Amino acid sequence: MIADSGLASRRKAEEMIAQGRVTVNGRTVRELGTKVDPERDHVKVDGRHLKPVPPQVFVMLNKPKGYMSSLSDPAGRQTITDLLPGVGLRVFPVGRLDYDSEGLMLLTNQGELAQALLHPRYHVPKTYLIKVKGVLTDEEIASLERGVELEDGLTSPAVVKKIRKAEENSWLEITIHEGRKHQVKRMLEVVGHPVIKLTRVRFGPLNLRDLPLGEYRYLTDREANA
Repeated sequence: MIADSGLASRRKAEEMIAQGRVTVNGRTVRELGTKVDPERDHVKVDGRHLKPVPPQVFVMLNKPKGYMSSLSDPAGRQTITDLLPGVGLRVFPVGRLDYDSEGLMLLTNQGELAQALLHPRYHVPKTYLIKVKGVLTDEEIASLERGVELEDGLTSPAVVKKIRKAEENSWLEITIHEGRKHQVKRMLEVVGHPVIKLTRVRFGPLNLRDLPLGEYRYLTDREANA
């Protein structure tokens, strides 16, 4: 509870408890792991009440083109903040989408979770529906799936599916586990098929499904737990 309030880390909180600096309902508590009810128990550190712990917030947004993924923009362009009326607590985006890209963005006030979702170690998949110039050959698809060489190194293996094709363009679904800047666009440029349109449709266990463009909703308990 002390750590969640933002006062100190868990380790530091344990030191405070061991030093007798924490009281619960007026009684000094030195036993680590003592259970408290944030709704009923009065916890003080050095005689001061803890700030109430903000609830966990998870928001899914279907970002349109023409919006910055940041919460503010020095150039005065529209940002995702303009799409979140009614979200009372401060949330921040988990990763980014380009200005001219659209699709699923996750926003939360849980910093540790956000870092884990973006860390390469955890291989959280991100799936994009992409319209490209031309039609990819089987060899070009195999190249993307093996990994292509970019200026910042070889990409990790991807999963690529052909969705449909028109006379001059085609649609693909690509799943990657990395998060380099403009990664998908750069991968397609390497094989000679520039991206015309890009939409993120899945992020980890989350699926955009029928969320309208420019709208947001809170995650269900099942989605948040996943």
